[in-house]
Formats: sequence, C-alpha cells, structure tokens
Amino acid sequence: MSKYAGVIQEARKPENQKAREPETIEETGVNLSIKVPKSLRRHWVAEAKRQDTTITAVITEALKARFGEPG
Repeated sequence: MSKYAGVIQEARKPENQKAREPETIEETGVNLSIKVPKSLRRHWVAEAKRQDTTITAVITEALKARFGEPG
C-alpha cells in the first residue's frame, strides 16, 4: 500500500467531493482554418490592429452573432 493510500481513500468519499461550476471549466482552443486571399487577410489584420482587436475576436463575435452559443 502506498503512503498516500489513506489520503486518496479519504478524498474519494462522496462527502469530500466538490462539484465544479460550469462557468469555471475552461475549454482549450482549437484551430479553425479557412482559405482567404492573401491581400484580404493583410487588409483585415491591419484594420483589426488599428481598431485594437484581433481577427480571432472579430470572427468569434461574428460566429456567435450568426449561430449563437450552445446550450
């Protein structure tokens, strides 16, 4: 038996379990690739920088506005 067996058994008891709130769980980011003309990409990146934002933020906002969020 390991020296931590008692600690592990105690933590597994239902009364010692803590439920996580859904808003505290963070999802990992994934890539979403699309093909766009290079000249448009340059223009959009430059405009995003001028407006102190990112292309990711703009695309995420547009997708949420169009399709909403799950749940």
